[in-house]
Amino acid sequence: MLHIHTADFRSSRDAGEVVALLDAYARDPMGGGTPLSEHTRTHLAAELAKRPHAHALIARMDDVPAGLAICIEAFSSFACAPILNVHDFMVDGAFRKQGVGARLMAGVETLARELGCCKVTLEVLEGNGPARKLYENAGFAPYVLDSAMGHAQFWQKYLTP
Repeated sequence: MLHIHTADFRSSRDAGEVVALLDAYARDPMGGGTPLSEHTRTHLAAELAKRPHAHALIARMDDVPAGLAICIEAFSSFACAPILNVHDFMVDGAFRKQGVGARLMAGVETLARELGCCKVTLEVLEGNGPARKLYENAGFAPYVLDSAMGHAQFWQKYLTP
């Protein structure tokens, strides 16, 4: 039985599952292939709990953690409405190809609608075919404002203390 549960970052069970699932994702090649740092494992749930715009959904298959979506609310100035960004999305390898990802993504959409969001955003690696297919099946497409200008690109700059 698959159940999608809104995580309570202050619950030791939920916090532990969020960290364990995120660490499994981080160790996967699609998550970078490196485990979470000790600092992140120790502080992640408490830091997320401090942020009212942070949300997480945990997928449990027969009460076993099977997937995770960590979402952060942003704001669309053009639409003057909130956006829900799927910051991290993963299905544990033992539960792939069982519909967990589709149900978890449906849970994300339900959450976004409950929050009054105008859209859901996410990023995906070009080489992650299974995730791209899941997202396309859920109605996602590359971000374009004007086709003559091409697709938007996701860039980053690390800041050092």
